[in-house]
Amino acid sequence: MKITGIRFERTTLELDPPFCPNWDPVPRKKFNATLTIIETDGGVVGYGAGDDMGGFDGYEKYFIGKDLFDIQEHVRCLETITFHAGRYWPIEAAIWDAIGKAQKTSVAQLFGGATTSIPAYASTGAVMNPIERAASARLIRDAGFKAMKIRVPQSDLALGIQTLGAIRDAVGNDLELMVDLNQAWRMPGDTRRPLDLVDAMRFVDAAADHGVYWVEEPLPMEDIDGLKRLRGRGVRIAGGEMMRTEHEILNLIENDALDVIQADVVLAAGLEKSRVIAALAHSRNHMFTPHTWSNGYGLVANLHVTAGIGGAPFIEFPYDPPTWDVDRRDFLMEKPLTVGKDGLLHVPAGPGFGVEPNWKFFKSSVA
Repeated sequence: MKITGIRFERTTLELDPPFCPNWDPVPRKKFNATLTIIETDGGVVGYGAGDDMGGFDGYEKYFIGKDLFDIQEHVRCLETITFHAGRYWPIEAAIWDAIGKAQKTSVAQLFGGATTSIPAYASTGAVMNPIERAASARLIRDAGFKAMKIRVPQSDLALGIQTLGAIRDAVGNDLELMVDLNQAWRMPGDTRRPLDLVDAMRFVDAAADHGVYWVEEPLPMEDIDGLKRLRGRGVRIAGGEMMRTEHEILNLIENDALDVIQADVVLAAGLEKSRVIAALAHSRNHMFTPHTWSNGYGLVANLHVTAGIGGAPFIEFPYDPPTWDVDRRDFLMEKPLTVGKDGLLHVPAGPGFGVEPNWKFFKSSVA
């Protein structure tokens, strides 16, 4: 089966009220998304999403006419392109979706089929005062989640500690808690200096007092010595979500700089290379559970790979109602992914990723 076409459908969801994530100083009034479409001469169509795919024009020629199933060649080609341009791993995701459909099996099965569900953690994005966030923690617990993650602004670490205390007062130990300091990458124009090691140490120690499961991105990922000094203080250290290459991620693992490896399969090193990343992480007694904050298709790609490989204690489930709910996050798809009262996120049934586009948001009415 040959690849006959690659095209992109771009769309925008208006956000009212806006979403105000910790990592972006500008409130988000729109959610832009790009659906990547792989067409084949066998009539099988695959879909993926993650990056906006801007600047990909002209690179289609390296895939069209190639064997759909030659994934190693497709990955090698994408590595050469991403070196010069953007994060184009949604191409690989769409190819895997098509491969699964062609073979009438799920991508999770193609990656090993280790499990069909993973405990989800509600990954919040906005910064709230302690009372508001404690109230949201109750709602998250009552919805079935067994874990949640909060964001802490680098300008007010004390607020984060107060918030952790308020959450513990509200829900006790019903929820595992994670904290993201968002120190490993910046939005364009954000020139603030990252936290220094002393402040990061103090925060990690305080987080340990509240039984935090992991602290995410407390320092830039290139500060390997600093990250190593944060490990072993009673809290796992997580990161690596936006590293650009497999080698950067493997360097973190080989240097034992992190406890939890979070390389996003549609934004960092791709799906196939995640096998290598996860295998090395597991061999050194680290966890592999990727970042998923692109959109619904990004979440479902990360879910399939993680479930296929196995070993993840949790999967990230972006969820911070009312400004970030499943309908906003998954608007690209016919049906949003949901977590049940058991706290589990189940791999969608069906071949490929088991989900289909919501065509009402696109110019095309059919694939």
